[in-house]
Amino acid sequence: MSMMNTLTVLIAGIAGEIWKIFLDAAPYLFLGFGVAGLLHIFIPGEKIMNYLGASAGKFRSVINASIVGIPLPICSCGIVPTAISLRKRGATRGATVSFLISTPETGVDSIAITYALLDPIMTVFRPIAAFVTALAAGITNNMLIKDEDPADPEEMASCTCSTCSTISEDPGFAERIYAGIRYAYLNLLGEISGWLIVGILLAGIISYAIPDSSIQSYLGGGLASMLAMLVVGIPLYICATASTPIAAALIAKGMSPGTAFVFLLAGPATNAVTITMVARFLGKRSAALYLAMIAICSVALGLALDILYREMGIETTAIAGCVSEVLPHEVKLLFAVLMLLAMTYAMYHTMRE
Repeated sequence: MSMMNTLTVLIAGIAGEIWKIFLDAAPYLFLGFGVAGLLHIFIPGEKIMNYLGASAGKFRSVINASIVGIPLPICSCGIVPTAISLRKRGATRGATVSFLISTPETGVDSIAITYALLDPIMTVFRPIAAFVTALAAGITNNMLIKDEDPADPEEMASCTCSTCSTISEDPGFAERIYAGIRYAYLNLLGEISGWLIVGILLAGIISYAIPDSSIQSYLGGGLASMLAMLVVGIPLYICATASTPIAAALIAKGMSPGTAFVFLLAGPATNAVTITMVARFLGKRSAALYLAMIAICSVALGLALDILYREMGIETTAIAGCVSEVLPHEVKLLFAVLMLLAMTYAMYHTMRE
């Protein structure tokens, strides 16, 4: 009987932490997805391509790809086919690599949830670090590997999501807004919801069940802790939005912000599928440089972030959730209910397709 009581208390405690994390994140997630929808509809793909092709120059194309990828929402087709499509339409090798890094590492939705669950410093540092990493990887690729003509354009991967395929040739403003909302809260949310749920579940378990002393002892900071997180993050498939609540929970338990940042930077940009596709379409040397630059930049920027917090005298455990009390409870509850309804419908729609 006592074991049942203990299990009940454990489940109730974890459920409470999960709900608290979701409650804090919901308003910012709702806003982030809305902005993502508007960006998707109002920024033409043709215009983006003009800035990523060989005509823009080896260095300019990399800079442009690094900047474009930071806020840009990706269709539910996924980042890999989108990047391959850009490559086959004339994007330089370095621009393709930069886009592959900066796009999954951050976005308007992940920036919003970073602000909700962490603090303004991490919110600003995260997209800057994504830009620096993407820039370094892209320039290195363009400098060290000779570029060749893209493959046969008939093999080009294309966007086939319902939003892209149903919008008319010359849509009016109202149609664009509707298409943006549909993309954000149906296609994009349907793609991310599953991973977001996993991330919040893991964050709840970490917050309630793992002792603070364990995190502080083994992952409190330093090069060894960051290398350990790099080993965990590189093969793992997790999106930038879903990785944020996990990082926030670990920081609240005593993990250094720099160590958590290595996970935030390396996790979304690297996984077995991405690495395989980079090797297949850009070559093994590009894949090796891709991994090496992410690893080097993640650790270097993680160490820099720890120094920044230390110099500012900010306690590690004070970082997580420092913005969560800005909004009234009633507002957070309203958006939590809206997000639950939207996620449920989006996942249902995705499963039916």
